[in-house]
Amino acid sequence: MATGAGNLPARWLIHAVGPNRHAGQTDPALLESCFKTSIREAVNVGARSVAFPAISSGVFGWDIAEVARIAVAELRGSPHLGELDLVRFVPFSRASHEAFIAALGQD
Repeated sequence: MATGAGNLPARWLIHAVGPNRHAGQTDPALLESCFKTSIREAVNVGARSVAFPAISSGVFGWDIAEVARIAVAELRGSPHLGELDLVRFVPFSRASHEAFIAALGQD
């Protein structure tokens, strides 16, 4: 679901509720769906760029390396990727940053 972004420096905010590993939501398809649905929603509202946090990492208990791998794979495989000018991952820790760099295959 997309809503206005209020005072954030963005036009829209796309809401994605990630799976909670601590609550037994361990199927990677649930996490894949968050990224897949979010990118589709971004394109549907006319966004030309999108920024993703590490959905479900942190308090929801998913390993950051797994989140990064799933996020990168879903976005690279998205049929909507060509409709965007920019996709950013916005990690909030050094470990998260390093996990996304590794998933992207960069040094």
